[in-house]
Amino acid sequence: MLIAPSLLSCDFSQFGNEIKRMDDAGADYMHLDVMDGHFVPNITFGAPVMKYVRRFTEKPFDVHLMISEPLKYIDDFCDAGADIITFHVEADSDITETIAKIKSRGVKAGLVVKPKTEVETVFPYLDQLDMVLIMTVEPGFGGQSFMADMLPKVEKLRSEINSRGLSVLIEADGGIGSQNIALCAKAGVDVAVAGTAVFKADDPAKAIEELKSV
Repeated sequence: MLIAPSLLSCDFSQFGNEIKRMDDAGADYMHLDVMDGHFVPNITFGAPVMKYVRRFTEKPFDVHLMISEPLKYIDDFCDAGADIITFHVEADSDITETIAKIKSRGVKAGLVVKPKTEVETVFPYLDQLDMVLIMTVEPGFGGQSFMADMLPKVEKLRSEINSRGLSVLIEADGGIGSQNIALCAKAGVDVAVAGTAVFKADDPAKAIEELKSV
């Protein structure tokens, strides 16, 4: 299990130092949630901010675009240092074109599905993807409770990936902690996004180690 701390839970006044703190604690990826206030009812940060904090770590930047028209901004986020870009299957941009744009920049591409979206919507694109992100909360705000009824989606997706002999990673995001990460692993999750569970821990390194060992 790879652990990707969700920077949505960090102290934004110490953004760079918070990234370094997670790096030192043993994080595998840095998960950056980009929200436009239109696709989801919240606004976070954009590519210019990401560009400035990129220098605080060499760990992969796992960028989750919760925006209406991701295709318009792919170059901006690639230029800012994204290593993985995931965008929503429910967004307005053409999916195939957006995936192609991401990959043309040498960046890994992924699709995201909201809780109410059937996981089968990503199946036609699986052979073009590096990752699929299953939301285990409604996207937009951190600190929400884990929705265990999303795990059958993970199982269905894992079965499809395995049956086709693909190496697509499955990521899960939303309310994940030591109390439920084993369920995620059993369902087939490869990458767990964890916010509160690591950022609010007294010892983030211990928290990340616990998440991996559970």
